[in-house]
Amino acid sequence: MKLYELAPAAGSRKAAFRKGRGIGSGNGKTAGKGHKGQNARSGGGVRPGFEGGQMPLARRIPKRGFVNIFGKTYSNVNVEALNKFDDGAVIDTEALIKAGLIKKTLDGVKILGNGDLKKKLTVKANAFSAAAKQKIEAAGGKAEVI
Repeated sequence: MKLYELAPAAGSRKAAFRKGRGIGSGNGKTAGKGHKGQNARSGGGVRPGFEGGQMPLARRIPKRGFVNIFGKTYSNVNVEALNKFDDGAVIDTEALIKAGLIKKTLDGVKILGNGDLKKKLTVKANAFSAAAKQKIEAAGGKAEVI
């Protein structure tokens, strides 16, 4: 195969439809914009979510609570889930994803203290609960904050 032989698959590329190119094109004169009105004007139309002056849906529905824009959302893993790993293993975020314990890291990984740990592990995470840290160290492992 030569560089000049490269081409997209047949039918995968569609030519742009040129509007306003004469009456014979089937889309001339007003070019699909109708006669006058806000949407016919240059730069016309309304912003997304605009409901013609009616109170928009986003403002009509109730809002509850407080959302901290600086808050961190951690992917949580309980201590008992770490029994899945071999004794003496070093566990980091990649190992947790590979093992299927978390899908993505979000703002980091936090180890929580639910359950018992039966293996000596070195765990590297962004945060640990006090109970989790105690259980990891009681099993002879290390809890390292990254």
